[in-house]
Amino acid sequence: MNLHEYQSKRLFADYGIAVPRGIVADSADAAVKAAEELGGDLWVVKAQVHAGGRGKAGGIKLANTLDEVREFADGMLGIQLVTHQSGPEGLPVNVVYVEEGSEIDRELYLSMLVDREVSRVSIIASAAGGMDIEKVAAETPERIISITVAPDAGLQDYQVRQLAYGLGLDKKQMRQFGDLVKKLYRLYLDTDASLIEVNPLITNKAGDVIALDGKINIDSSALFRQAKIAELRDPSQENDAERRAAEHDLNYVSLDGNIACMVNGAGLAMATMDLIKLHGGEPANFLDVGGGATAERVAAAFKLILSNKNVAAILVNIFGGIVRCDDIAEGIISAVKDVGVEVPVVVRLEGTNVTKGRELLEHSGLDIISAEDLTDAARKVVASAA
Repeated sequence: MNLHEYQSKRLFADYGIAVPRGIVADSADAAVKAAEELGGDLWVVKAQVHAGGRGKAGGIKLANTLDEVREFADGMLGIQLVTHQSGPEGLPVNVVYVEEGSEIDRELYLSMLVDREVSRVSIIASAAGGMDIEKVAAETPERIISITVAPDAGLQDYQVRQLAYGLGLDKKQMRQFGDLVKKLYRLYLDTDASLIEVNPLITNKAGDVIALDGKINIDSSALFRQAKIAELRDPSQENDAERRAAEHDLNYVSLDGNIACMVNGAGLAMATMDLIKLHGGEPANFLDVGGGATAERVAAAFKLILSNKNVAAILVNIFGGIVRCDDIAEGIISAVKDVGVEVPVVVRLEGTNVTKGRELLEHSGLDIISAEDLTDAARKVVASAA
């Protein structure tokens, strides 16, 4: 689950991490009122969406007058902001964050994430922070500093000093940076975060270290013990199909192809998509209905994949282990009748009671294409979608 910048900064502030003052606004009038409350003569108006690259997309504006605050807020609210991370359809801007201006001296980069190769939290920093950090990582990786934190030992002082020296901070800034990193690491652990990113982390003209931006992603599997954070979820920023899939405990990811897949098991789902590609097709989705697939979940899955207007054929690939193939076949038949499927459906069943399951499909009177094995299924569904 992703958090908005203003939500992330509230958590930063709760942990004693220095951030600029800011106020959320859902209208141009509220944005002007926020600027007046903050005071000063320079404000930053920031569109709140779950995507990076807002600055280059016009989602972050510097305002020198209250009229500009109004103009920028009015121009952002209600639009679909398209960035290089949002996808071509963009994301809706429902609120903006009005923040006091900062006198930036240097822009740095700092993040924490799980490094699955070493099964530890990695802390990554760079003296080249800002909008082009991806370019820095690709073209000058030597400018990226990283450490890994052993879970039994925790974050060590020498590791913090290693990062601080690499960023070229002075003595005062090193102390502030060390305090900030330790607090961020505690926040990371306390909230079951999968990512915390501060880009940019700045030093200002007074020599202080401040988190000018904030991005936090929470491990969705841990939300059962993060009730307060779960309340911060913004469904408007999520893919509608993926949100509906989660409501039925379906693992779903939209893709760009025209062959919908319904599979039980993540590994089998990946293999199914690979074979579709191998035989010249393009998957329209990843969909894992899980080991305990029921008729109701199969019906929900059909409705979900058919909400994609690009779907020209459906491949159902089920291995009957925990559930029996005849139960799955009955669920498929019921779903096809109830949902009104009008595209070819190819079904490959294997496992417990597979013979009975295939007989049910064969005698259903529906236009369902049976496949003997996965390769046969991939060939048939690619041909059907052509």
